[in-house]
Amino acid sequence: MSLRLSDLSACFEGVIPSIIATAAADGMPNISYLSHVVRVDEEHVALSNQFFAKTAANVRANPHVTLILVDCFTGDQFLLDIGFVRSVDVGPLFDKISLQLKASSAQVGMSEIMRLRSADIFRVRRIEKVPSPVEIAHAPTGDPISLPALSDAIRAIERQGEAGEIIDTLLSGVQHVLGYRNALVLIHDSHRGTLITTGSIGYERSGLGSEVVRGEGLIGAAAKSGQTIKVSDMSRVRRFGEAIGMETEENTTRAVAFPQLPTVMSQIAVPMVARGTVTGVLFIESPERLAFREEDEAALEILAGQAANALRASEREAAAAEPGQGSPVPEPAASGRDVRVVHHRIDDSVFVDGTYIVKGVAGTLLRLMLEWHLSDGRNEFTNREMRLAVGARMPEIKDNLETRLLLLRRRLEEKQAPIRIIRIGRGRVRLEAEGPLIFDAARESAVDDRR
Repeated sequence: MSLRLSDLSACFEGVIPSIIATAAADGMPNISYLSHVVRVDEEHVALSNQFFAKTAANVRANPHVTLILVDCFTGDQFLLDIGFVRSVDVGPLFDKISLQLKASSAQVGMSEIMRLRSADIFRVRRIEKVPSPVEIAHAPTGDPISLPALSDAIRAIERQGEAGEIIDTLLSGVQHVLGYRNALVLIHDSHRGTLITTGSIGYERSGLGSEVVRGEGLIGAAAKSGQTIKVSDMSRVRRFGEAIGMETEENTTRAVAFPQLPTVMSQIAVPMVARGTVTGVLFIESPERLAFREEDEAALEILAGQAANALRASEREAAAAEPGQGSPVPEPAASGRDVRVVHHRIDDSVFVDGTYIVKGVAGTLLRLMLEWHLSDGRNEFTNREMRLAVGARMPEIKDNLETRLLLLRRRLEEKQAPIRIIRIGRGRVRLEAEGPLIFDAARESAVDDRR
């Protein structure tokens, strides 16, 4: 039976380097290693072109080219007779290879060196399996994805009406349909150019509130490009950019440590796209090498897309149904010890009894509720009044207020703060405290200005 490129999917994971053999016009051979070979379709492959001027010159002088691919599971080798078609240095294919190259090379500190010059496309004329003198290991066979289970997970996400429920249902689908135990959902904060961890499963520390800069690391690159990016074997490389320097002191840095899986071998970052806009990233880690198969990647993209659209619909439905303003009914006098809250306007960070809670838009929302509580004596507030209050300074708040409130609520719960934000209905929340509130809008110091 003749081999097809789709039969060689394990050869395109970038774990074992491929080899390209060319010859000059006078017949002098040349062999080079390739960092990336990508299957374009059943008849074409694309090769990363970074340094190899001799290889490029040979290809153009002599059309006879041989490519050796290696199955990363079994060690099977395949000889491909290929012919040069064209080079591309722009477009989706070039961007895909460039991003994958950047993701891999950055882990070994070579992101500024390993730059893609072009993606060279070749037509595959023939595929031949190289006979092995020893017995070849069998490729591991994972359980196939259950389409009924995937369909159920999609419908479950669609049924949810609140941001927290949508994110939790997405993570549940990742866990139960695909079997991955370590996953995060990060929501895009366009005001600060970051992605903020808003949902988490499988980590000793949840990482809620931890941030990744858009464009940096596997997660940031997926958000910026709108493309799924994965690393399949991390056994010989250090953890990627956003996870370097894991230990932080939150109260000093106003930053939450990014969660860590010490035994990670594979990572994948899947953009959550709604109507062409990246609203967040679904990030998954596995202790297994080559954990994410093509079908897993496709299923994750389906789930992430469904969640992104559900979050978008939820936000708009909530905005349309929100009451105008909270009730002015006064709150009964609180008993118990004083609860001191400090807000730093420079980054909108909030501390409760000296413990860092959150910053950015979520911090602004807590400040607003506290100010209204102290001035009006009420403890119930509407999303609409908060949306209007911060909209002039942060225009994008109209699209993701629900996720910011979710982050605030979850951080207060995780820190066991003496303040709680309770969702009491569509577009309405209640502020509860264990004692009288003392609010301090801190004057920024020189140290604050440097943060």
